[in-house]
Amino acid sequence: MAYRKLGRDTQHRRALLANLTKDLITHESIQTTETRAKEVQRKVEKMITYGKNGSLVSRRKALAFLHNDNNVVKKVFNDLAKRYENRDGGYTRILKLDERKGDDALIVVLELV
Repeated sequence: MAYRKLGRDTQHRRALLANLTKDLITHESIQTTETRAKEVQRKVEKMITYGKNGSLVSRRKALAFLHNDNNVVKKVFNDLAKRYENRDGGYTRILKLDERKGDDALIVVLELV
C-alpha cells in the first residue's frame, strides 16, 4: 500500500507520525494539515484495532510504534478498545477548517468519534 512521504526522510516521518498519533490518542483531537491527518488516521485506526485484539503481540506492536509510551498504550487497550468494541473501523473523523495563511495548506481537525 502506498504512503505519503510528507517531505521527510524515513526516520523523521516515522517520528512525526508516532508523535501525532500519541497526541491524538491523548487529547482525542488535534489540528494539522490534511495530508498529515490522512496518514495519522491510518496509524490511529491500526492502534485501536490492536487494542481491540488485546493480545500480548498487539500490545508489543503498539508499544514499538508509540516509542514505549505506556500511558498511551494503556489508554488504547483499556479505554478506547472498550469504547469501540462494537464498531468495525471508522474510529476517527476529519473536519476541514481553513487554509493556512503562509502556504495555503488545508488545516483540518482530526478527532476520535
